[in-house]
Amino acid sequence: MPSLAPMIERVSPAVVNISVSGTIRFESPLADDPIFRRFQPDRGSRPVQSSGSGVIVDAREGYVLTNHHVVASADRILVTLFDGRSMEARVIGTDEQTDIAVLEIDAEDLTQIELGDSDQVRVGDFVVAIGNPFGLSHTVTSGIVSGLGRSNISPDSEAYENFIQTDASINPGNSGGALVGLNGELLGINSAILSRNGGNIGIGFAIPVNMARYVMRELIESGRVTRGALGVWINTITPETAASRGLRSTRGAVISTVGAGSAAERAGLRVNDVILSVDGKPVRDAGSLRAAIGLRRPGDRISIGILRDGREETVEATLGEAQEAARLLTETPRPTPFLGVELAPSDDDEGVVVSSVEAGSLAERRGLRAGDVILRVNQQPVATPSEANALVENADTVVLEVRRGRRSMTILMR
Repeated sequence: MPSLAPMIERVSPAVVNISVSGTIRFESPLADDPIFRRFQPDRGSRPVQSSGSGVIVDAREGYVLTNHHVVASADRILVTLFDGRSMEARVIGTDEQTDIAVLEIDAEDLTQIELGDSDQVRVGDFVVAIGNPFGLSHTVTSGIVSGLGRSNISPDSEAYENFIQTDASINPGNSGGALVGLNGELLGINSAILSRNGGNIGIGFAIPVNMARYVMRELIESGRVTRGALGVWINTITPETAASRGLRSTRGAVISTVGAGSAAERAGLRVNDVILSVDGKPVRDAGSLRAAIGLRRPGDRISIGILRDGREETVEATLGEAQEAARLLTETPRPTPFLGVELAPSDDDEGVVVSSVEAGSLAERRGLRAGDVILRVNQQPVATPSEANALVENADTVVLEVRRGRRSMTILMR
């Protein structure tokens, strides 16, 4: 009978259990009470213990890949191998923005896993998750790749996300474990789940091995990750935005701000350009673009496919450094929020485009959507975001004439 057992037997020795002991700091509401301080002088911290998984990726050097969140609060890290041996591990480096950490262990006769190519993964591919859920060593679950390029999973807006989604069961303790293909190659590092109660409901996420490989190399070489950046603010294209711009799909990311003096400005990128690809690889959305650029180094030259005024073009850009790009963006004026929305010039200079709508804002409550084109404010035609903002600044009543696809409507804001 067909069986995954031979592959599992070959790969399992590369997956390890990680036990962490450490302390976390907290601020008690009684911290200023002198009686409390008398009986609990060490009031700012408490011990914690947790466990997770890891993957040996270099047997000669003893390098182990795992998640940043597995070892983030660690004072002591104990790695237990498949054969039962245990030893302390040293942290080579961690990267919170990708949730990747690299550990080093000193042991002989280690087994490493072969690194695959996550860019070749397709929805529907069979995969296997190996880890240590709930303290159960070397548990194996199987499933398929349910989705690719998942982002906006982490609450951290600075995170770099391009997750592989799988229905292979991933539970607490699986974090840092291996997501492997049927040939035993590492495709991802298990990282997160969506759950109502902490258990598995068939929606798990793994960090693509290509992202993990880049981060690992940076951490080993310098102890930190140096990232390239274009220096732009970008938005995902919604169906409404696509309809208003005449786009054939929602693929890509639209530029809302270009940092003055940034790599993007030097390359000639403009507000409202839609980025479709990077070095020939399609861009799904804003998250996948951020991840693609974040896997390049400052000084790297890349080819960017864009859609501008209905025509596809290609521009060349030399990436800047992420921190410097962030500074340039901070110093670049952004469109002023307009009743809970951000506006951008339209492609045909008629009206202004709603590029995003703040959740819970007055604009959202009145039904304004991303992609809507505001033609008039209080019966006055507008062609730029500054004109629209000036008309509503001191107005007691605001009436918008809006075009949505082929429909026209009037929206009373206040």
